[in-house]
Amino acid sequence: MFDKFINSSMAAADPLLLQTKPHHHHLHLSSMFSSSLPFCIKTTPSSISKPPSSLIIASTSNPLLPGRKLRAAVIGGGPAGSSAAETLASGGIETFLFERSPASSKPCGGAIPLCMLEEFSIPPDLIDRRVTRMKIISPSNLTVDFGKTLKPHEYIAMLRREVLDSFLRRRAESAGATAITALVTSIDLPSSPASPYTVHYTACGSRHSLTVDVVIGADGANSRVAKSIKAGDYRCAIAFQERIKLPDDKMEYYQNLAEMYIGNDVSPDFYAWVFPKCDHVAVGTGTICSKQSIKLYQKGIRERVEPKIRGGKVIKVEAHPIPEHPRPIRIRGRVALIGDAAGYVTKCSGEGIYFAAKSGRMCGEAIVKASEGGWRMISEGDLRREYLKEWDGKYLATYRVLDLLQSVFYGNNAAREALVEVCDEEYVQRMTFESYLYKRLADGDRWEDAKMFFNTVGSLIRCNIVGKNMQALNLNLNLRRGV
Repeated sequence: MFDKFINSSMAAADPLLLQTKPHHHHLHLSSMFSSSLPFCIKTTPSSISKPPSSLIIASTSNPLLPGRKLRAAVIGGGPAGSSAAETLASGGIETFLFERSPASSKPCGGAIPLCMLEEFSIPPDLIDRRVTRMKIISPSNLTVDFGKTLKPHEYIAMLRREVLDSFLRRRAESAGATAITALVTSIDLPSSPASPYTVHYTACGSRHSLTVDVVIGADGANSRVAKSIKAGDYRCAIAFQERIKLPDDKMEYYQNLAEMYIGNDVSPDFYAWVFPKCDHVAVGTGTICSKQSIKLYQKGIRERVEPKIRGGKVIKVEAHPIPEHPRPIRIRGRVALIGDAAGYVTKCSGEGIYFAAKSGRMCGEAIVKASEGGWRMISEGDLRREYLKEWDGKYLATYRVLDLLQSVFYGNNAAREALVEVCDEEYVQRMTFESYLYKRLADGDRWEDAKMFFNTVGSLIRCNIVGKNMQALNLNLNLRRGV
């Protein structure tokens, strides 16, 4: 019965949650914690050579294109869009990458798992900090050092989004994608299955249009591409972050340390963070159920960490919507959504960079494969089979399980205290980091998993009792004060 509970509930995760290994059926509870072209646009000639044969499978039902290659527009130049554009261009697709503001960045913790550095060939010099220590602080300020089981070569890479995004866009250009600095204003849908899409955009102060065969929406939570295909609404959180330059002695404290704070004072349904960057720290929080109070929660995290950031100077303030679950529709016609536009941000941890880049690459590979390296037209069925089905098979259960786990551990302060208690166990930490850093299910022990399950239940029960007692005490104090 215990194994049945685990197997039916825990399918994948991030920090504090579970990751799955393909074709591995024993899942461990402990891993739960665990955008004709205007002259002002820079262009790069597209390669017309066929991609490696391993990506090509005959699609005789798809018609050959008459004397040209398949054309794709990727809207949005973040990790998702840039990864898609690089894969498409490398695979022989004529690719156009639209990005409205190349110099801007979204408020993002900037943490990426170790496996992403190798999988996406991220150069070491892009990394600002190598975090080997993490503290999780409960509502009552119970602090757990979360990182005791990291091996000497293991760390969480911290970087700035503007640095990563710029690198990935340049690499997509080097692969043959044409980069367009422009705002996409609308997309005209085709009148027949083989007709083109028309992308309308403004660049260099004038209006332009471009006809393409395929459109990939990587334009964030407020995606215009998603709206153009009526992809449906989804709930969004808001992330608010201040970049604070600290005095040298304060910055030394955060040299390789990241902190996560939980509690109603910093967020009613998420966590707040202090993450180290090159010469500053990022201090932020997020919420979905009380977005109008985001500045109040930011004040809360500032107060919690005040002694550690005293004397610091705010150098940048950022806010951005963050999707909370995948969109109802992610494929329609020859349009596919990836990254935040598709809703690929995990709950509880809020991780999105890896899954954005991964979805972009998988979508690009699907198009290259279905089009036989750009020589054939593709269909909605191809996108559903080669991209959406593959993605959902790997990760969809992750998002469903995280909805459940967030409601369990982030619902009130008592549950948050239980979460921090559980995270103090070394077995939990080992399983969590192995799952997060390598995006695979770590090898666990059934007996330890069983103990983990009962310890978790015990912590929830005990902390719920403690929480009720604390609420009663606060009520009595308030009555005495006449509040």
